Amino acid sequence: MNHQPTLVAIDLGAESCRVSLLQWKKDQPSIMVVQRIPNQPHDSGVAGLRWDFEHICIEIEAGLRACAAQTREPIASIGVTGWAVDYVRLDAAGKPLAPPFCYRDERTNAAAQAVHARIPAADLYAITGTQIQPLNTIYQLYADKTSGMPASTPWVNLPEYVLHRLGAPCVAEYTNATHTGLIDMETGTWSDSIFSILELDRAAAPKLVDTGTILGPMSGEMRELPGFANTQLIAPACHDTASAVSGMPVDSSGTCAYLSSGTWSLMGTLLPNSLRTPEAFSRGFTNLGAAGGGVLFHRGIPGMWLLRQCMNRWDGQRAWSLTELIAAAQNLPAPNDLLDLDDPYFRLPGDMTARINRQRVDHGLQALPDGREAAPCYANLIFHSLAGRYVALLDDLEYLTRRRPQHIYIAGGGSRNEYLNALTEAATGVPVHRCSVESSTMGNFAIQWARLEHACGRLSLSSITAKASALAAAQIHSVS
Repeated sequence: MNHQPTLVAIDLGAESCRVSLLQWKKDQPSIMVVQRIPNQPHDSGVAGLRWDFEHICIEIEAGLRACAAQTREPIASIGVTGWAVDYVRLDAAGKPLAPPFCYRDERTNAAAQAVHARIPAADLYAITGTQIQPLNTIYQLYADKTSGMPASTPWVNLPEYVLHRLGAPCVAEYTNATHTGLIDMETGTWSDSIFSILELDRAAAPKLVDTGTILGPMSGEMRELPGFANTQLIAPACHDTASAVSGMPVDSSGTCAYLSSGTWSLMGTLLPNSLRTPEAFSRGFTNLGAAGGGVLFHRGIPGMWLLRQCMNRWDGQRAWSLTELIAAAQNLPAPNDLLDLDDPYFRLPGDMTARINRQRVDHGLQALPDGREAAPCYANLIFHSLAGRYVALLDDLEYLTRRRPQHIYIAGGGSRNEYLNALTEAATGVPVHRCSVESSTMGNFAIQWARLEHACGRLSLSSITAKASALAAAQIHSVS
C-alpha cells in the first residue's frame, strides 16, 4: 500500500467489547472508539453460565455502521481479537446452535477430571505447554461430549466467529488456537493424539491459519455501505493478549516482562521457543503463540475481576467509582496479610466479598467488615495482594528462564491504576512502564497494517512492532 490505511478493530472483552476506527490526519494516526458494549455472562439456570453473544454481535454491527459514517475513506480491513477459550457450536448453515458458554461455568470441573483420567495433566502439558485450567477449550469440548453434544458438531472460537459472521470462512488463528489446550507445540498443529484419546472429532475443529491471514472480502448487507465495498477481513492475533503484547516494546531477549492487567493479570515474557519443563508445569506457566513468532510464556491469575465483583456487590449502596476506591485505598496502611489469588473460588462470579472473607477465616484471620464503608479496605487488600503476587511471578520467571526482567511493561485497563503500578514497582524493585490502555486494539491495528503492506509470507515481529511504534502517538478518543 502506498498510503496509510483506514482500519477497523473489534476487540471482545469479558467486561467490555469495543469497535474502533483508525484514521489518518496529516499523516498522524487518530483512533476513535466508536462503540463500547458492556458485557457480562448470564446465569441461564439449567442451561448454565452463558454469554449473550447475539446481542454483542448486533451491537458490533451497529458500531461498524457508525465507523462507515465516520469516514469518507474506504475501510481497508477489519480485524477481531478477544478473550480466548470460549466458542460457539454451529449448525449446517454456520449459525450458532445456542449462546456460548462462559469459561467460568462450573461444568468443566468434572470434565477436567475426566480428561486427566485419560491424559495425565503433566503429559498434556508436555504436549501443549498450556497452563492446566478447567476453563480451557479442551475441557469445555469434553463437557459438551459428556452432555450429549455430538463430537462432530463444528465449533469456532468467538473472535473468529465474528469474522465468520462478517463473511470469512471458519478458521482458528494460531495464537488463539494455542489457548485451547489442543495444539501440539512441537508441530504447531492440532494434536491428533489428544483428539483421538479423548474421542473428540478432529474434523469439527476449524482450519488453522497464521496470524495476519487475509480471509477474504466482507460480505452481506454491510458491504453495501460505501466504506465497506472492498474491505478485507483479517485474522490478527485473535487472542487479545497476543495482540496486546505485539503493541508493546517487548522482545524475546528475556530482559522485559509484560503485564496484561485487566479482568485477568497475566505476567510473563516473550521467548523464542516453548518452555515445557516439569518446573514450568508445577508453577502453572503457559506457552501461547505470539504474533510474529515466538512464545508468550506467562502465568495467569485473577486480576481486577476481584474488585469488579466486589463493586457489583456494593452496587445500589451509593456505589463507589473505581477512581474513588483507588484514592481511598491509598490512604490506608498496607494490610498485614495478603490474599491467595490462586484460590479457585476467586474465579467464580458472585459475592466476592464473601469469598474473600471465607478465605481469611479459613486462614485464621478476621473477616473484613461488610457494607459500603468497608469498600476501600477490600480494594487495598486486593491491590497489595496483586503486587505481592507479581513479585512471586517475577521470581518464577527468573528461575525458569534464567534471566531477570529489567523492565515491566503494563497494558490494559489496570494500567490506569497508578496506585497499583506504584505498589508493583516498589514490591518488585523493577521499573514499571505504562503502555496503552487499548494495547490489544493497537496490536490489532498494527498486525492488519503490516499484513496489508506485506501481502505474502508470515509476518515478522519486527514488521508488527514497527507499525505499533508508528501508532504509539495516536490520539485515542470516543464518540461518546
